Amino acid sequence: MDPSTEPVEAAEPRLLDHLLELRARLLRAVVGLLVAFVALLPFGNRLYAWLAAPLLAKLPAGGQLIAVEVASPFFAPVKLAFFTALMATVPWLLYQAWAFVAPGLYAREKRLAMPLLVSAVMLFYIGCAFAFFLVLPGVFGFLVHMAPQGVAMMTDINAYLDFVLVIFLAFGMSFELPVALVIAVMLGWVTPAQLREARGYAVVGIFVIAAIITPPDVVSQLMLAIPMVLLYELGIIASRWVSPRDQVR
Repeated sequence: MDPSTEPVEAAEPRLLDHLLELRARLLRAVVGLLVAFVALLPFGNRLYAWLAAPLLAKLPAGGQLIAVEVASPFFAPVKLAFFTALMATVPWLLYQAWAFVAPGLYAREKRLAMPLLVSAVMLFYIGCAFAFFLVLPGVFGFLVHMAPQGVAMMTDINAYLDFVLVIFLAFGMSFELPVALVIAVMLGWVTPAQLREARGYAVVGIFVIAAIITPPDVVSQLMLAIPMVLLYELGIIASRWVSPRDQVR
């Protein structure tokens, strides 16, 4: 046998094993998501009533959501059940991804990756909870108050669901800022000292981003920008733990 062909022949079984492992992990992830979706499907209407509570609480007496499209009363709760299942199974989905890539990581990378994954999931959930319990009531109170006299605010259930999901995604992803800063420091793109020096530019950028991704009202912009500024400071502190000592100062 030609020795030059041995590495290629040895690599083919390993590649096949990786592909089979990837397929198995993807299948487990999809099955877990489907199981959660089927379990939540009977509670779709209850989930939607819970999600609509921040708006209904701010509407005048007799105010309500409406269904413009014929099938909206069916599809809106189903859509919400799916996204709820997706959010609920994020730890399971990330675990499958972790189980696939972990064998190829060094011990130090494993020690750092697990806290980052857990922190990312927790910060995303905290961002969504912050949006639901604090931001949405403030935003809806502002919008209802600003409605012209004689205009009854009655929102379509699909439009409301899309609006809330966008808010959840915006705040959930924005709360990942400390994790993003830590990863940037780990990759050597920036140092904690550079992050501190760029604090002023970062604050301006944060307020610009908040103005772009939030509804056109001051309340939601401030309620996103202020936590992000605090999270930026938290990211600087956390990045000091993973950066070399000569880069901390």
